Amino acid sequence: MISRILTREVTVGDLIIGGENPIRIQSMTTTDTMDIKETVKQCIRLAEVGCEIIRLTAPSIQEAEYLGIIKKELKKHKIYIPLVADIHYTPNAAEVAARLIDKVRINPGNYVDKKIKEGFEYTDKSYTEELERIRERFLPLIKICKEYGTAMRIGTNHGSLSDRILSKYGDTSLGMVESAMEFVRMCEEEKYYNIVLSMKASNPTVMVESYRLLVEQMKINKQNYPLHLGVTEAGDGEDGRIKSAVGIGTLLSEGIGDTIRVSLTEEPEKEIPVAKQLVNLYTTNHFIDIQKYNSPTIQKENATLSILKNYQVVANLSSFEKLTRANFYGIGYLYYRKIDKWRLTDFAADIVYIGTNTLSFELPTSIKIVQDASHWDNVITNSYPLFDTYKSYATQEYPISLVYNFIKITYKDCLDKNYPISSVHSSTIVYILTDKNIELQEKCIYFLHHNVTKPLIITHLNFDSSNELSILLKSASDVGKLLMANGLSGVWLGHGSRKLAFMNNLSFGILQATRNRISKTEYIACPSCGRTLFDLQETTARIRAVTSHLKGLKIGIMGCIVNGPGEMADADFGYVGTGKGKITLYKGREVVKKNIPESEAVEELIALIKDNGAWVENKTLQI
Repeated sequence: MISRILTREVTVGDLIIGGENPIRIQSMTTTDTMDIKETVKQCIRLAEVGCEIIRLTAPSIQEAEYLGIIKKELKKHKIYIPLVADIHYTPNAAEVAARLIDKVRINPGNYVDKKIKEGFEYTDKSYTEELERIRERFLPLIKICKEYGTAMRIGTNHGSLSDRILSKYGDTSLGMVESAMEFVRMCEEEKYYNIVLSMKASNPTVMVESYRLLVEQMKINKQNYPLHLGVTEAGDGEDGRIKSAVGIGTLLSEGIGDTIRVSLTEEPEKEIPVAKQLVNLYTTNHFIDIQKYNSPTIQKENATLSILKNYQVVANLSSFEKLTRANFYGIGYLYYRKIDKWRLTDFAADIVYIGTNTLSFELPTSIKIVQDASHWDNVITNSYPLFDTYKSYATQEYPISLVYNFIKITYKDCLDKNYPISSVHSSTIVYILTDKNIELQEKCIYFLHHNVTKPLIITHLNFDSSNELSILLKSASDVGKLLMANGLSGVWLGHGSRKLAFMNNLSFGILQATRNRISKTEYIACPSCGRTLFDLQETTARIRAVTSHLKGLKIGIMGCIVNGPGEMADADFGYVGTGKGKITLYKGREVVKKNIPESEAVEELIALIKDNGAWVENKTLQI
């Protein structure tokens, strides 16, 4: 059972975040805030699909003043949804917005924190002096929020930590937490507690680690502020949904989180159904005091991959009555009859379970075929009494030490003292976790890592739902959590023939999102907002169309300069809007070409990738 951390209640307009209230769903407008008509239309559409809080960008005083007008216009349509001002660099805009709407979001990484001049190094004295200067600049906003009953989100972004924080803590989760805590302490000194905290990153692993660390820090400080969850710059399509589910779903499953935003490079209305399904997966009526909250059961383990070589993807072809070469197409194996050759795509499954089927044709030698126990070469069984049966398949020609033995196991088996868990041939065994409850799988992993020498473990999940989004979100959050603990050697998502390609691609997508196995290009794309300087959806599609074959390359696509360079710091190359119709290209954090006309920018990006030796031609086998 999920026990959600009981946080303090924070009032945002007529809505309450935290406490025993439902997990709130929010989004952000992509329109120009000063375009009142279009912004109001988008807010109405968001409200109609169930969005509970709407954030709007306010990069200057002018946009901040328009927020009050937008709020009044929405009331005319009988929409009383709380509005949030998104502030980054401009304290005066925050002070205006805090008088007009329900909540202000500030980013401590760039809110009045100055950049270090080249060659400058912080001493303890200069660090403290700078912090005091920030306090003086931040204090007026706190007082206004107290006076007007305005809530505040102190939202740290991994990609925009200040130079001051980086100088002391480096680019770390600890730095993210401390960046927020500095501002929390200032608020508490003024007895202002209407605060929500967030720790966003484009890498789900960093995001999850940062929130867990924040919870531990709040326990130490006896704090219980509500938490806003989100994977920033998740991207679009299936990849964006997988990354969001890995990060947000993992934390919700641990009882962490009071409000969420799924950041997709799509129309904001499309974020809401995803967020709703994620929340529904982890709805609970059980709450626990933060002081009694325990971190996840499973500790980080070192997954043993020396035999399997890589994180493995298992595909299930057992439901076909008779196997043909065409059955392998959905799992990444393409057979070209005219030349009698196979081509393996980047999504070729490593292990294929065929049940009681047999094969009447040759396959590439890289593929591992798993059959039921009635066949000698690889076996899979449901219970330990058949364990000794494996030895009957060993012959002088095929000793069992050369055979992978796939054994289904549950946590109940782990607790059974008669279960031969430490067989002499354990080095050739792959344990298949079959508990439906992911918490029991966690316990099983922990047990195996502490009782078996170098265990090979594959999670196996079956789904009753036929809804692909539901399967995607549940798989990504459950399997992603296990993969981030480094306890697995592979993934097996149970499926029939009709969902073969979907489940196979989903397995690779989850491995990519957790950075355990890279099989495609990764796009770190922001979801757009009123600051965006070009059409993000169209541009992302154009870039994807010409670079999707560049396996392993990470490309950042950012609508503006506010978070762009920082959030895409993990990317190999970056495409950032720096003015109307102007794009700046990056290699890592380094600016390479400034203010390129947007009409030429995609071609220039390709040229930059080629100049740095990262380009390969997209070759398709011709017949």
